[in-house]
Amino acid sequence: MAVDAARADEGFTSAGATRVLHAACRAVGLDDRDAELVRFGENALFRLASVPVVVRIARGKEWLVTARKEVAVARWLAAESFSAARVVEDVEQPLLVDGHPVTFWHLIVESNRKATYGELGGILRDLHRLTVPVGLVLPSFDPFGKQELRIDRAPIPEDDRVFLRKRWRELRDQFGELSFETPKGPVHGDAHVQNLMVDSQGQVILIDFEAFCFDHPEWDLMVTATEHHSLGWQTGEQYADFVRAYGRDLYDWPGYDTLRRLQEFGMTTWLMQNVREDERTATEYRRRIAGLRDDDGPRDWRPW
Repeated sequence: MAVDAARADEGFTSAGATRVLHAACRAVGLDDRDAELVRFGENALFRLASVPVVVRIARGKEWLVTARKEVAVARWLAAESFSAARVVEDVEQPLLVDGHPVTFWHLIVESNRKATYGELGGILRDLHRLTVPVGLVLPSFDPFGKQELRIDRAPIPEDDRVFLRKRWRELRDQFGELSFETPKGPVHGDAHVQNLMVDSQGQVILIDFEAFCFDHPEWDLMVTATEHHSLGWQTGEQYADFVRAYGRDLYDWPGYDTLRRLQEFGMTTWLMQNVREDERTATEYRRRIAGLRDDDGPRDWRPW
């Protein structure tokens, strides 16, 4: 379903996303008054005040296919009774507004605690054991799919752009040499602990299916492994809980270093899209690009 509207603004900002929110809610009959922007990153997420719904707005029409996949995955996981985010079923979606795919999700009322790394390991273990139904067509994991667009469009210095394009080519060559031993199956694709929520009943819920795919489980394990071994974002005890719950430490795999470099590259290009939002984001981008330029140096990156 598409909505005709004024020409999309150049770039993607929180102000532009708010205008898309107004048009999308009008199109489906939802009241967006007093809506709250709860996150602005790869997507803009708004919480409606009138009903328990979260509106998710993607960066551009290039992500329409991805939005359709997210809705299909959510419906499959609901049919499996898997603990995951649920789409609003009485709204036709995804909606395309001003070139931005829009989806509508049931609000998860959070508890006072955050999910643990042991819970992340457990939910990934359970996810990887599921069988994808025949009718659900999922792509392979593509660590490069968004990178060219990000590098081309981000408001960064030209020498950074040249460096990132060179690193992108190097990583593609290293990726081609990877050899996996595990069978393919459902993979979340962005499996960090922030993509788990704990609801008011204490249930741990998996969210954000944008990178969901059919591929090797190592792609899900690389996130926490990199955050721990390279960035030091978890304590030894937290990481041990993750490994114990899942049953494997990716650090022991020969391909870990390639996946680590891919993960750090993606974390940097993801953040650089929003360097104009505020100085805090710009400062962290500069910290990360400096780290990429010194591949063997220490990482003092901040969680985002």
